[in-house]
Amino acid sequence: MLAPFDLTEVTVAADALHTQRGHVRFLVEEEKAHYLLVVKGNQPGLHRRLRSLPWSDVTARRYDRETGHGRRETRVTRALTVTYLGLDFPHAVQAVRILRHRTDLRTGTVSRQTVCAITDLTSRQASPQRLGQLVRSQRTIENRLHFVRDTTFAEDASKIRTGHGPENMATLRNLAINTLRAAGHRNIAAGLRHVSYQPFTRPLDLLGI
Repeated sequence: MLAPFDLTEVTVAADALHTQRGHVRFLVEEEKAHYLLVVKGNQPGLHRRLRSLPWSDVTARRYDRETGHGRRETRVTRALTVTYLGLDFPHAVQAVRILRHRTDLRTGTVSRQTVCAITDLTSRQASPQRLGQLVRSQRTIENRLHFVRDTTFAEDASKIRTGHGPENMATLRNLAINTLRAAGHRNIAAGLRHVSYQPFTRPLDLLGI
């Protein structure tokens, strides 16, 4: 999907689904782009190595605090150069760890979350503040998409759970959402209703068929 675009010096941020060696080589070696990728359990060895790094000794860090949406959040972003630490991941230069503390202002409940990521950006190219912004921007886009998929398309209630069915349906939902947004529909539910009034023509018109 990214092949037609000029990505020279562009930083591509993505969730753990795209934390793949082939994706990284494509971005850096073919597209001359940069990457920042979240690391989760789908890369167990890499995830384990990132979590075991000496984070408590890291001095390159950034603190952010904000209040909104009924909660107070504190984020601590640490960055560590890993060029010679043998992480065995293509073009990896820095590892990132973000520790989030959230307090529900209504109930007082406190939750904690740790996010790990990896990037080819050097410490001169991206400070802990910049790395935190990149991770947050990726997360904001992901949450926005998942919220629409769940509330408008009832994705979490779907009974399609075998084989490649869930991935295929997620792709179709994303296609519908992005097509409606490209056509100017800011409210996806309203856009779906508009299309449903003429179900044999309006969907095809949106797709240019």
